[in-house]
Amino acid sequence: MRKTIEEIVVGALEDVKAVDIALIDVRSLTGIMDTMIVASGNSSRQVKALANNLVVDAKTAGYTPIGVEGDDTSEWILVDFGDLVAHIMLPATRQFYDLERLWSLRPENADEIPTVGAEGAP
Repeated sequence: MRKTIEEIVVGALEDVKAVDIALIDVRSLTGIMDTMIVASGNSSRQVKALANNLVVDAKTAGYTPIGVEGDDTSEWILVDFGDLVAHIMLPATRQFYDLERLWSLRPENADEIPTVGAEGAP
């Protein structure tokens, strides 16, 4: 039986000791993708190794990424498989952008969304 892309991604990240792997189901929030995976590496070198291992394992299993972004600086690397997007980040970058919280907000808790500028004006 063929593994799902989620299983491939998580396995590839675990193989290189990714930290705090989070799977987020975003189907109810966007039509762009179904699943977002966020993980951390403890150094730029590890972030790059995580992304490289992910791409190699996925290709071996028959899943070709649509694109890879950010591998030049390795602070935040995005690997796009269409229905699944993986974000591999340094801990400080992950904390700053807080994608897990951002993608868990719903319209009913919109008052929790931070605003920019005076009185919420951008």
